[in-house]
Amino acid sequence: MTQATHAATIARSRAVKRTIPAVNESAIVTSASGRRTLAVLRIATGFIFLWAFLDKTFGLGYSTIRAQAWINGGTPSQGFLKSPAVVGPFKPFFAAIASPTTDVLFMLGMLAVGVAVILGIGLRISAIASTIILLFMYLAEWSFGPNAASTNPVVDYHIIFALSLIVVAVLSAGDAWGLGRSWKRLNIVQNHRWLI
Repeated sequence: MTQATHAATIARSRAVKRTIPAVNESAIVTSASGRRTLAVLRIATGFIFLWAFLDKTFGLGYSTIRAQAWINGGTPSQGFLKSPAVVGPFKPFFAAIASPTTDVLFMLGMLAVGVAVILGIGLRISAIASTIILLFMYLAEWSFGPNAASTNPVVDYHIIFALSLIVVAVLSAGDAWGLGRSWKRLNIVQNHRWLI
């Protein structure tokens, strides 16, 4: 074995040994009932995002009628961003960004966050992405004026959903009733901790 080959082998073995094990949910949340409660919160919150994707894609009749479904040529984000529901000082900004691109990004975001959170994988990136989406929606609906759609100008459902997903990510709540443990053992996730 040459000296270069030997050095490369040692470097590889050190890299593998330096892999930091991901924190398991049970190390953070020590009670089984707490882990199950977090799993219910995770799955329910993920389903909110998945349901939004399904309803807007197929027009299931809850917030989107069939004629305005994405598969029928509907424009999910443009329809909202150009609607009377968008009020306040950021209305011109939201009207300016409304485009087919925002439709695709919004729908992909709803699907990716919903599936990942329900499965208990990629919770960190899901919490960040969903918080950004929810913050934009919160600012678009601008609850700080008269006749606002929200009954609370500071803390509404956008904020609660974002906080729920942040809690789920921080507490590594993808392990109970999810694929979190298996996900965290993948080499790509071990090497790129932001994927946890």
